[in-house]
Amino acid sequence: MIYFDWTWLILIPGIIFSFYAQSKINKNYSVYSRVPCKSGITGADAARRIMKANNISDVDIEHVSGELSDHYDPRSKTVRLSDGVFDAASVASVAIAAHEIGHVIQHQQGYFPLKFRNAIIPVTNLTSRMSWPIFLIGIIISSFGSRYGGIIMDVGIVCFAIALIFYIITLPVEFNASSRAITQLTECGIITDSEREGAKKVLGAAAMTYVASTLSAFLSLFRMMAIRGRRR
Repeated sequence: MIYFDWTWLILIPGIIFSFYAQSKINKNYSVYSRVPCKSGITGADAARRIMKANNISDVDIEHVSGELSDHYDPRSKTVRLSDGVFDAASVASVAIAAHEIGHVIQHQQGYFPLKFRNAIIPVTNLTSRMSWPIFLIGIIISSFGSRYGGIIMDVGIVCFAIALIFYIITLPVEFNASSRAITQLTECGIITDSEREGAKKVLGAAAMTYVASTLSAFLSLFRMMAIRGRRR
Protein backbone atom coordinates (compact mmCIF):
# COMPACT_ATOMS: atom_id res chain seq x y z
CA MET A 1 0.00 0.00 0.00
CA ILE A 2 1.13 3.55 -0.72
CA TYR A 3 1.39 5.61 2.45
CA PHE A 4 -0.50 8.89 2.27
CA ASP A 5 0.70 11.69 4.49
CA TRP A 6 -2.40 13.85 5.03
CA THR A 7 -0.32 16.64 6.59
CA TRP A 8 0.65 17.78 3.07
CA LEU A 9 -2.91 19.10 2.82
CA ILE A 10 -2.06 21.72 5.45
CA LEU A 11 0.22 23.43 2.93
CA ILE A 12 -2.42 23.80 0.20
CA PRO A 13 -3.81 27.22 1.31
CA GLY A 14 -0.29 28.64 1.36
CA ILE A 15 0.50 27.23 -2.10
CA ILE A 16 -2.72 28.66 -3.56
CA PHE A 17 -2.16 32.08 -1.99
CA SER A 18 1.47 32.12 -3.17
CA PHE A 19 0.35 31.52 -6.76
CA TYR A 20 -2.25 34.28 -6.36
CA ALA A 21 0.26 36.76 -4.92
CA GLN A 22 2.81 36.02 -7.63
CA SER A 23 0.25 36.39 -10.40
CA LYS A 24 -0.89 39.68 -8.83
CA ILE A 25 2.59 41.21 -8.79
CA ASN A 26 3.34 39.93 -12.31
CA LYS A 27 0.10 41.42 -13.63
CA ASN A 28 0.44 44.81 -11.95
CA TYR A 29 4.13 45.13 -12.79
CA SER A 30 3.43 44.21 -16.41
CA VAL A 31 0.62 46.78 -16.67
CA TYR A 32 2.25 49.72 -14.90
CA SER A 33 5.74 49.17 -16.31
CA ARG A 34 4.13 50.17 -19.62
CA VAL A 35 2.51 53.31 -18.17
CA PRO A 36 4.94 56.25 -18.62
CA CYS A 37 5.51 58.46 -15.61
CA LYS A 38 4.35 61.95 -16.63
CA SER A 39 7.30 63.53 -14.87
CA GLY A 40 9.64 61.57 -17.15
CA ILE A 41 11.76 60.55 -14.16
CA THR A 42 13.49 57.15 -14.19
CA GLY A 43 13.64 54.82 -11.23
CA ALA A 44 17.25 55.76 -10.50
CA ASP A 45 16.48 59.48 -10.72
CA ALA A 46 13.45 59.04 -8.45
CA ALA A 47 15.66 57.29 -5.90
CA ARG A 48 18.21 60.11 -6.01
CA ARG A 49 15.56 62.82 -5.74
CA ILE A 50 13.94 61.21 -2.70
CA MET A 51 17.29 60.73 -0.97
CA LYS A 52 18.22 64.35 -1.64
CA ALA A 53 14.87 65.50 -0.20
CA ASN A 54 15.66 63.50 2.95
CA ASN A 55 19.27 64.71 3.23
CA ILE A 56 20.72 61.27 2.49
CA SER A 57 24.05 61.41 0.67
CA ASP A 58 25.92 58.29 1.80
CA VAL A 59 23.94 55.66 -0.16
CA ASP A 60 24.92 54.50 -3.66
CA ILE A 61 22.50 53.60 -6.47
CA GLU A 62 23.58 50.67 -8.64
CA HIS A 63 22.15 48.79 -11.59
CA VAL A 64 21.63 45.05 -11.12
CA SER A 65 20.51 42.55 -13.74
CA GLY A 66 17.26 40.61 -13.54
CA GLU A 67 13.58 41.39 -13.08
CA LEU A 68 12.22 42.57 -9.74
CA SER A 69 15.62 41.91 -8.17
CA ASP A 70 15.62 45.34 -6.54
CA HIS A 71 16.87 45.57 -2.98
CA TYR A 72 18.65 47.72 -0.41
CA ASP A 73 21.85 46.36 1.14
CA PRO A 74 22.30 48.11 4.51
CA ARG A 75 25.79 46.63 4.97
CA SER A 76 27.25 48.40 1.95
CA LYS A 77 24.64 51.15 1.95
CA THR A 78 23.72 50.42 -1.64
CA VAL A 79 20.37 50.40 -3.42
CA ARG A 80 20.39 48.02 -6.38
CA LEU A 81 17.75 48.58 -9.05
CA SER A 82 16.87 46.01 -11.72
CA ASP A 83 16.79 46.31 -15.51
CA GLY A 84 13.17 47.42 -15.70
CA VAL A 85 13.53 49.97 -12.90
CA PHE A 86 16.92 51.69 -13.11
CA ASP A 87 16.58 53.38 -16.50
CA ALA A 88 12.81 53.10 -16.98
CA ALA A 89 10.48 56.07 -16.51
CA SER A 90 7.27 54.22 -15.68
CA VAL A 91 4.84 54.28 -12.79
CA ALA A 92 6.04 50.82 -11.75
CA SER A 93 9.73 51.73 -11.90
CA VAL A 94 9.48 54.85 -9.73
CA ALA A 95 7.22 53.04 -7.25
CA ILE A 96 9.68 50.17 -6.81
CA ALA A 97 12.66 52.52 -6.58
CA ALA A 98 10.87 54.63 -3.98
CA HIS A 99 10.07 51.49 -1.98
CA GLU A 100 13.77 50.65 -1.73
CA ILE A 101 14.52 54.21 -0.65
CA GLY A 102 11.81 53.70 1.94
CA HIS A 103 14.12 51.08 3.45
CA VAL A 104 17.01 53.55 3.28
CA ILE A 105 14.96 56.09 5.25
CA GLN A 106 14.01 53.39 7.74
CA HIS A 107 17.69 52.61 8.19
CA GLN A 108 18.59 56.27 8.60
CA GLN A 109 15.87 56.86 11.18
CA GLY A 110 16.59 53.68 13.14
CA TYR A 111 13.19 52.13 12.43
CA PHE A 112 13.00 49.41 15.10
CA PRO A 113 11.39 46.57 13.10
CA LEU A 114 14.11 46.93 10.44
CA LYS A 115 16.88 47.00 13.05
CA PHE A 116 15.41 43.94 14.74
CA ARG A 117 15.03 42.05 11.44
CA ASN A 118 18.62 42.79 10.42
CA ALA A 119 19.88 41.74 13.84
CA ILE A 120 18.20 38.32 13.76
CA ILE A 121 19.11 37.44 10.15
CA PRO A 122 22.20 35.33 11.11
CA VAL A 123 20.19 33.38 13.69
CA THR A 124 17.13 32.84 11.52
CA ASN A 125 19.26 31.81 8.53
CA LEU A 126 20.88 29.13 10.68
CA THR A 127 17.69 27.86 12.30
CA SER A 128 15.78 27.77 9.01
CA ARG A 129 18.48 25.56 7.47
CA MET A 130 18.71 23.31 10.52
CA SER A 131 15.01 22.90 11.36
CA TRP A 132 13.89 20.26 8.85
CA PRO A 133 17.09 18.14 8.96
CA ILE A 134 16.86 18.04 12.76
CA PHE A 135 13.14 17.26 12.58
CA LEU A 136 13.66 14.41 10.10
CA ILE A 137 16.43 12.95 12.24
CA GLY A 138 13.97 13.00 15.13
CA ILE A 139 11.38 11.15 13.03
CA ILE A 140 13.90 8.46 12.12
CA ILE A 141 15.05 7.98 15.73
CA SER A 142 11.47 7.92 17.04
CA SER A 143 10.61 5.18 14.52
CA PHE A 144 12.93 2.90 16.50
CA GLY A 145 10.92 3.58 19.64
CA SER A 146 13.40 5.93 21.25
CA ARG A 147 11.95 8.74 23.34
CA TYR A 148 14.86 10.93 22.25
CA GLY A 149 13.34 11.08 18.79
CA GLY A 150 10.49 13.20 20.10
CA ILE A 151 12.88 15.54 21.87
CA ILE A 152 14.90 16.03 18.68
CA MET A 153 11.70 16.68 16.73
CA ASP A 154 10.77 19.35 19.28
CA VAL A 155 14.17 20.99 18.76
CA GLY A 156 13.47 21.09 15.01
CA ILE A 157 10.09 22.70 15.65
CA VAL A 158 11.64 25.35 17.90
CA CYS A 159 14.26 26.12 15.24
CA PHE A 160 11.57 26.61 12.62
CA ALA A 161 9.52 28.77 15.01
CA ILE A 162 12.55 31.03 15.48
CA ALA A 163 12.92 31.29 11.71
CA LEU A 164 9.24 32.22 11.43
CA ILE A 165 9.93 35.36 13.48
CA PHE A 166 11.88 36.73 10.51
CA TYR A 167 8.88 36.35 8.21
CA ILE A 168 6.55 37.98 10.72
CA ILE A 169 8.78 41.00 11.40
CA THR A 170 9.30 41.46 7.65
CA LEU A 171 5.63 42.36 7.17
CA PRO A 172 5.62 45.73 9.02
CA VAL A 173 9.02 46.55 7.49
CA GLU A 174 7.73 46.07 3.93
CA PHE A 175 4.34 47.71 4.44
CA ASN A 176 5.97 50.69 6.11
CA ALA A 177 8.50 51.07 3.28
CA SER A 178 5.65 51.07 0.74
CA SER A 179 3.74 53.69 2.73
CA ARG A 180 6.84 55.88 2.88
CA ALA A 181 7.35 55.38 -0.87
CA ILE A 182 3.90 56.68 -1.80
CA THR A 183 4.32 59.69 0.48
CA GLN A 184 7.75 60.53 -0.94
CA LEU A 185 6.66 60.08 -4.55
CA THR A 186 3.84 62.54 -3.99
CA GLU A 187 5.75 65.11 -1.93
CA CYS A 188 8.70 65.10 -4.35
CA GLY A 189 6.43 65.64 -7.34
CA ILE A 190 7.48 62.41 -9.03
CA ILE A 191 3.94 61.12 -9.59
CA THR A 192 0.61 62.84 -10.12
CA ASP A 193 -2.60 62.08 -8.24
CA SER A 194 -3.80 59.99 -11.17
CA GLU A 195 -0.62 57.89 -11.07
CA ARG A 196 -0.78 57.40 -7.31
CA GLU A 197 -3.33 54.58 -7.55
CA GLY A 198 -1.15 52.66 -10.00
CA ALA A 199 1.87 52.99 -7.75
CA LYS A 200 -0.19 51.72 -4.82
CA LYS A 201 -1.32 48.69 -6.82
CA VAL A 202 2.25 47.76 -7.74
CA LEU A 203 3.50 48.06 -4.15
CA GLY A 204 0.39 46.45 -2.69
CA ALA A 205 0.82 43.43 -4.95
CA ALA A 206 4.50 43.19 -4.01
CA ALA A 207 3.57 43.25 -0.32
CA MET A 208 1.24 40.29 -0.87
CA THR A 209 4.23 38.11 -1.77
CA TYR A 210 5.61 38.69 1.74
CA VAL A 211 2.23 37.81 3.24
CA ALA A 212 2.24 34.62 1.16
CA SER A 213 5.73 33.70 2.40
CA THR A 214 4.69 34.26 6.01
CA LEU A 215 1.53 32.19 5.58
CA SER A 216 3.48 29.34 3.95
CA ALA A 217 6.02 29.38 6.77
CA PHE A 218 3.28 29.34 9.41
CA LEU A 219 1.54 26.41 7.71
CA SER A 220 4.83 24.52 7.49
CA LEU A 221 5.28 24.98 11.24
CA PHE A 222 1.72 23.78 11.82
CA ARG A 223 2.45 20.71 9.67
CA MET A 224 5.55 19.90 11.73
CA MET A 225 3.45 20.09 14.88
CA ALA A 226 0.81 17.84 13.33
CA ILE A 227 3.45 15.23 12.44
CA ARG A 228 4.89 15.48 15.93
CA GLY A 229 1.42 14.98 17.43
CA ARG A 230 1.04 11.65 15.65
CA ARG A 231 4.18 10.34 17.30
CA ARG A 232 3.38 11.08 20.92
